[in-house]
Amino acid sequence: MSLKKACLGGRPPVIASLARPAGNVTGISLMAPDLGGKRLELLKQVVPGLARVGVLWNAANPYPALVFRETQAAGRALGIEVQSLEVRGPDDFDRAFETARRRPPGALVTVEDPLTGALRKAIADFTTAQRLPSLHGLREFVTAGGLMSYGANLVDLRRLAAGYVDKILRGARPADLPVQQPTRFELVINLKTAKALGLEIPLQLQQLADEVIE
Repeated sequence: MSLKKACLGGRPPVIASLARPAGNVTGISLMAPDLGGKRLELLKQVVPGLARVGVLWNAANPYPALVFRETQAAGRALGIEVQSLEVRGPDDFDRAFETARRRPPGALVTVEDPLTGALRKAIADFTTAQRLPSLHGLREFVTAGGLMSYGANLVDLRRLAAGYVDKILRGARPADLPVQQPTRFELVINLKTAKALGLEIPLQLQQLADEVIE
């Protein structure tokens, strides 16, 4: 992670780098290189000829902003237009949904964060009503009715976080503990949602999935 990325729009970085955080802050990151691109590639396997993807993201949170920019870059490389559906609070979702209704994308990506996570059922209901294939950042979106998720395993991240808490309580300095990125990502597919959308999920993709909800 570069300082430019850490600054996110010119604000002072919270950490100096992932390997050497400095200061008094360290932790666990959801982010990994090429995450946006991988999600677009997965959607292309389900929606052949995919030309435009709507990205629902919280513009008030630096993490989704970074994921959105990386998804835009990946979209350019893959020949996919990335349509911004930004929100900053719960009241913005109706406007974002209306934008997607007026100019329907071929699929929807939801960037995970506390705001979108809290409204995951409303997001899943919208994509089902619009017959819109969707890919989300966490499996919880899929259990709420979304089509697919690809992202970090939260159980693993919580285990890593607990280990850091233990080290710090034993006297370790946060500045000496590198910010850890996910080491395992999980793909979850909801076949019930796929059937409701009239989609056929390729068998090869189902075999790659960590979990298939039937």
